[in-house]
Amino acid sequence: MLKFFGFLLLYRLVGNPFLALIILLVILYFLDRRYVGILPSFTKPFRRSRQISKLRTTISLNPNDVSAKFDLARLLIERKRYSEAKELLVQIADRYEQSAEYWVELGYANLKLGHLPEGEAQMLQGLEINRKAQYGQPYLRLAEVFRNIDHNKALQYVTQFQEIQSSSSEAYYLAGSMYKALGRKEEAKRAFNESTAIYRSLPKYKKRQERGWALRSYFAKMR
Repeated sequence: MLKFFGFLLLYRLVGNPFLALIILLVILYFLDRRYVGILPSFTKPFRRSRQISKLRTTISLNPNDVSAKFDLARLLIERKRYSEAKELLVQIADRYEQSAEYWVELGYANLKLGHLPEGEAQMLQGLEINRKAQYGQPYLRLAEVFRNIDHNKALQYVTQFQEIQSSSSEAYYLAGSMYKALGRKEEAKRAFNESTAIYRSLPKYKKRQERGWALRSYFAKMR
């Protein structure tokens, strides 16, 4: 109802229904990005492209810059360019042998390339170095890969993720989504309920960060 009255007000101000609708959508988008965080960022892909371009330039000027190669590989993985990312990661293996971040990124690239045993072993190697690497996200990535192959293994990885992220609305939303994908509806509902309960218990400064995940959980358990 509020949106409808907002649209009518804008329509009266600008005199064009299409322009009023566009303005309303832009306002809603910025309000979401500022206070909720459900809608994706339209600027992130452009920022990432600029970063990739800068890193390529850096590497062309200094081929021995292993830090730039690692950063570029991570951005390429975000862009789903796994083969190129893996090639870069292999080049710098000797400098990152003790890095948990390195092994989970290389493992994920291999998983997405279909090299499951190798990728799983590399991700677990990274998690052995630091079980909380990337806030436990590698466990969810492993669960996602194995959810249609080995349900028990997928559930095991979801449980390990929850052990690390025990006070995060995001964590329980992601776990609930994984349970739902595995057909475990009751576990999914409990995870979504826990996500919203955690949100309510958070201090005010943390609620902005977790609000979007709590809302996702609320709508997910309604479906």
